[in-house]
Amino acid sequence: MSLVLNHLKYVESHEWVRREDDGTVTIGITDHAQDLLGDVVFVELPEIGTELVKDDQAGVVESVKAASDIYAPISGKVVAINENLEASPDLVNTSPYEEGWFFVLEPTNPSQIDQLLDAEAYEQEIA
Repeated sequence: MSLVLNHLKYVESHEWVRREDDGTVTIGITDHAQDLLGDVVFVELPEIGTELVKDDQAGVVESVKAASDIYAPISGKVVAINENLEASPDLVNTSPYEEGWFFVLEPTNPSQIDQLLDAEAYEQEIA
């Protein structure tokens, strides 16, 4: 059974979104997604300063099984990326909600977060 955290928001494409105290949002992929992918061997992240529109491709995660696109769950400007993933892409497998985050967005329309799935709806999505 995959770990789904109650304080996060989710999208059907298996990204999670966490609101930070400074108004930014941190984005990664879910425990369910990393389990489906298997051992992650490479992560391509967006460049800092990139303006993303909701549902834009934001990067790629490659595993021993497949490569999958990462999508922007909301619109915003990339203000940070997880540089640790370059040397240790396995953090996505070992800590998908903490050390394995992908990037941080400064939202252009924070109300888009409210339209994402809550934990219960995401659990139903992956059941």
